[in-house]
Amino acid sequence: MAAPGTDSTRSREHGSAPRLTVAVLAGGRSSEHDVSRSSGAAVREGLLAAGHEAIAVEIGRDGVWRREGEERPLALTPGAGLLGADVAFPALHGRFGEDGTVQGLLEMLDVAYVGAGVAASAVCLDKVLFKELMAAAGTVPQVEYVDVREEQLSGPGRQALLERVMRLGLPAFVKPAHMGSSVGIVRVTEEDGLEAAIESAFAYDARVIVEAAAGGVEVECGVLGGAGVQTLASVAGEISFGGDFYDYEAKYAPAGMELLIPARISERAAERVRELALEAFARAGCFGLARVDFFVDDEQVLLNELNTMPGFTPTSVYAKLLETSGVPYPELVDRLCRLGIARHAAQAAHAF
Repeated sequence: MAAPGTDSTRSREHGSAPRLTVAVLAGGRSSEHDVSRSSGAAVREGLLAAGHEAIAVEIGRDGVWRREGEERPLALTPGAGLLGADVAFPALHGRFGEDGTVQGLLEMLDVAYVGAGVAASAVCLDKVLFKELMAAAGTVPQVEYVDVREEQLSGPGRQALLERVMRLGLPAFVKPAHMGSSVGIVRVTEEDGLEAAIESAFAYDARVIVEAAAGGVEVECGVLGGAGVQTLASVAGEISFGGDFYDYEAKYAPAGMELLIPARISERAAERVRELALEAFARAGCFGLARVDFFVDDEQVLLNELNTMPGFTPTSVYAKLLETSGVPYPELVDRLCRLGIARHAAQAAHAF
């Protein structure tokens, strides 16, 4: 099979590089459906500004795929590609989009795609697995945490588990293990509210993570690159907000947060943020892009989590960090598409 982008009927020249046809996937089954639609619309505009053709593919809350403007569901055939696109841009957040499932489907369709592969997507969306992977490295400092599974609260080890959680101290943060955009997170300040917070998180997930509170400020770093390409770690940005923590409202409500670029931290701490962002990206096996989140308290830098498909509007944190680092939005989406195509071609060169 020819590498994506070589078909003369689809790869028209745009300047010195071929014009691409990109299938932009948005929506999805997760609670981040609406956020994903905003990301997808912005990606399509960025692709058009970069001179490419964008095909909108809407994934409904019921999981049905449709091309924009069409009522009938898309028929997906393994090995047959996706609407003749050179590459897919899965602007999907959370489960059934950022967790390796859609990435696996695109692999079966034999379509090049933007972002992390199946394994890295699955690991990074699972907050517990990601932290365990980073802990195994022994070189990545993190917030203290306890992993809680649904069946443990009704088992004989329940009291011992709650005691382990309490040793984290208060306040503590209870989070569903597989949710993004701060969905389902509860900040616990009293011991008698801990078990109720864990139970509420189980409404979203059978696995929950409880994290110790960290001092200092929240700092984020964008990563862009992949195998065989020099990987860029952006300037560090600081998240400033008015509430107790960076929750869903702070992320998406107008004026809910302010992004300060560069972050108000020392150059030494900022360099450590960039180093750890690149290390986490590499150790998790990521590709293309990621936003890596930290807590910075004076010179102490603690890794919080890594997002393989962050919000993708031009005003989203990731895009702002990259733009400040010299990569404007149309160039960003262009580079990500070409990275996905290059990876697909490299994979096709191997026997399997």
